[in-house]
Amino acid sequence: MSRFAGLPRTVIALGVTSFFTDIASEMVVPLLPAFIATLGAGPTFLGLVEGVADAVAAGLKYLSGRWTDAARVTGTRRRFVFAGYVLAWLVRPLLAVAAAAWQVLAIRVVDRIGKGVRSAPRDALIADSVDERESGRAFGFHQAMDHAGAVVGPLLATGLLAFGVPLRVVFAVAFVPGAFAVGSIFFAREPRPVTSATGEAAPTATALGRRLTSLLAILAFFALSNSSDVFLLVRLQELGAAPTWLPLAWLTLHVSKMVWSALAGGWADRFPRHRLLLAGWAVYAVSYVALARVERAWQAWLVITLYGAFAGLAEPTEKAMVRQLSSATQRGRAFGLYHAAVGAAAVPAGVLTGWLWQTFGAAVALEVGAAGAVVAAVALAAWVRTGDAH
Repeated sequence: MSRFAGLPRTVIALGVTSFFTDIASEMVVPLLPAFIATLGAGPTFLGLVEGVADAVAAGLKYLSGRWTDAARVTGTRRRFVFAGYVLAWLVRPLLAVAAAAWQVLAIRVVDRIGKGVRSAPRDALIADSVDERESGRAFGFHQAMDHAGAVVGPLLATGLLAFGVPLRVVFAVAFVPGAFAVGSIFFAREPRPVTSATGEAAPTATALGRRLTSLLAILAFFALSNSSDVFLLVRLQELGAAPTWLPLAWLTLHVSKMVWSALAGGWADRFPRHRLLLAGWAVYAVSYVALARVERAWQAWLVITLYGAFAGLAEPTEKAMVRQLSSATQRGRAFGLYHAAVGAAAVPAGVLTGWLWQTFGAAVALEVGAAGAVVAAVALAAWVRTGDAH
């Protein structure tokens, strides 16, 4: 953790909040495919659940981003963050009493509403707390803590299931780490606006719109190829993995994401960011092709471990690029646009992947996703040539 020494209190507090939130969330998500199957729904409905939930969140992320720029003047961004985490904390355990597939959909949508309210204000708080030279490190820390929680959550779920705790009770237990997440927010503080240590002027509104909008269009196109990670678990099930092993596979994925986020966050402050993003997308494409071709569950498990490098390389790098292209007075809106652009692609991505999977099989669905990543990479390379991407 020495690479994160000296980060501001607000960045640390929000990282701890994400850690506990993801413990609660990831006790639930890896079990959803098996749970939904017991309610009579299949892969297409699973894609619909995850896609609609993320799309609802996407619209709110844009609005909360705009609202949080106004709130920044009065120092109330943290209230948006608090409200979003509280809503998710209260609704998530209701999965324990869900009796029909449509109820799972409703609960996931409300959960994601909380995410929509909090995401842009939270990222704006992180961005305002550091200067340009440390933005990659700050977002890398946050993503690493997020994924660390996603490691602990499946481990807790696996332990509870191994001791014979019913699946629905596991959902109810998720209330406890959610409470710790909400409490951690009180240690965050509203930072004063931080100017770049390099003394460079902030981008103008016109430049922000042109460069950021074109980048977000590319990220959104890539997101169309990037369906929910839950489909990785579906692939494991198809290859013979027992449901009780799925939380451990989810744990493995997030260990990989955590390690790579911690590394790549610092790299994003030292190396050209577009190259890290291209590297992440290359890992994604290779992983999807490999996952389409493997024939045994243990082989898929190895590919899923490799796949974690994609998220670690891409997530903090994208946010550092958004921070770089936005002024302090428009930062909430910039992150709102970022989350909305990526999230808006969730419904077509999830439904398309589920339909291809159910109609033509896993290999076609996964290889279509890999092809989309290649097209997005070509578009990003063209974007780089039109201006300075670092």
